[in-house]
Amino acid sequence: MEFGPLLDAAEQLVTNGTTPACQVAVARDNEVVCFETFGAATDATRFCVFSATKPIVASAVWLLIGDGLLDPARPVSHYVPEFATNGKEAITVEQVMLHTSGFPNAPMDAIEGGDTVTRVKRFTEWQLEWEPGSRFEYHGTSAHWVLAELIERCTGSDFRDFVDERVCTPNRLPRLLGLLEEEQEDIAECVPLGERPDGAATMAVDGSVFNDPAVRAAGIPGAGAVATAATMARFYQALLHNPNGVWDANVLRDATTNVRCTLPDPLMNVPANRSLGLVIAGDDGLHQLRYAFFGRDNSPGSFGHAGAFCQVAWADPATGISFSFLKNGLQADMIADAVKVIPITDAAAALH
Repeated sequence: MEFGPLLDAAEQLVTNGTTPACQVAVARDNEVVCFETFGAATDATRFCVFSATKPIVASAVWLLIGDGLLDPARPVSHYVPEFATNGKEAITVEQVMLHTSGFPNAPMDAIEGGDTVTRVKRFTEWQLEWEPGSRFEYHGTSAHWVLAELIERCTGSDFRDFVDERVCTPNRLPRLLGLLEEEQEDIAECVPLGERPDGAATMAVDGSVFNDPAVRAAGIPGAGAVATAATMARFYQALLHNPNGVWDANVLRDATTNVRCTLPDPLMNVPANRSLGLVIAGDDGLHQLRYAFFGRDNSPGSFGHAGAFCQVAWADPATGISFSFLKNGLQADMIADAVKVIPITDAAAALH
């Protein structure tokens, strides 16, 4: 594989001031075949991956489904009775995982969410914004706090520890979520940059809060993982190959191939193409408009999930390649930022 165009495109983002640092990684056949860091960082530097966290936590939920501890068709309130307030009693686990559950903007402070008592108290206060199942609207952090509580109710384990013990350790990955302060060395500081154009949409999450050691320790399940690009590429290799039989084969196949939600994504006005935790590229030619930063040449079976401020992680079953791009420059102009990252993802998707 020729990595020159990919590496040149990534380095250019540092050269032109788009980000102080970035990493790219490509993996195939369970091995990282390309890993480079540019700017004010080293290969040991970890980055906040923002919403690229979501599939990691979802993959822990897949374990519960495979173990028969959780049925996605059941209401959340079957497992968390306190959730059945303010009309939320019928919301299913599947709807939560598909972002169709109707509480996209439900508030949860990171610190209170990290504690099960205050987390559940907040659940009882949440209100519906629209009828569950009637539409798709991205739940930036709210839905995955529910998944965290489901993990704890079904296993009796802290959700951060469960992710580490059942997802990370058997796949030979470092701890990704909920790091103690003494474990937070070599994490790139998030650096806000630029100005938001007049009238432009604002980012739902303030990225700079992830510089707070307490927020990192809380392990926000929809946004708080920290990793190198190599680690993210290896996680997606695990989803491609399941080398240690971590996940039930049928559950993993469903999660990586079965599009359960094609309701329109209001941000880009294309079908959302959501599985239980992932975005699937699809064969309608609209894959580059979905929230995964797929490249032009990604196959229809590609799956992944982006993160705020243009974090990228995906796998392409047709080529066997998994790819991740991470950066710490938090550009206020989201559209201009994305345009600059597209050449990187296109270069990665062109690898064979």
